[in-house]
Amino acid sequence: MTPAYIIQTLVSFLAILMLVGIAWWAKIARHAPDLDEASARALIADEFPDHAVGAVWVAADHRSALARSGDEALIVYRAGDGYVARSTPWVRLAEGRPGKGGVALKLADFTAPRARFTLAEGATWPPASLGDAP
Repeated sequence: MTPAYIIQTLVSFLAILMLVGIAWWAKIARHAPDLDEASARALIADEFPDHAVGAVWVAADHRSALARSGDEALIVYRAGDGYVARSTPWVRLAEGRPGKGGVALKLADFTAPRARFTLAEGATWPPASLGDAP
């Protein structure tokens, strides 16, 4: 190995370490904020502007939310460092079976990760508060 090769490798290694350090210091990889009813309603209204949104149900872990608009379920859930929004027929929610404190719902969109909803103790699925919505 020539001295030039060793120097170039060391400089590249130091540059990579410096970039990793800056990313760590700046906290570039941030987690999405937890959802509450107001933020979930705002996300759903932004993603589905043509839908009338009634009651909003937020999961117990504040990582996902669900609203009903007619015969459709409007879903927002955390994926990576942001939120994913999908809609599915309301009757499809019955396919999700509660287990281990939550429900994993496979959506028709094969590109979407599974929507996971954490249920509070004693909660029903689908959420009873949204069951009678128009």
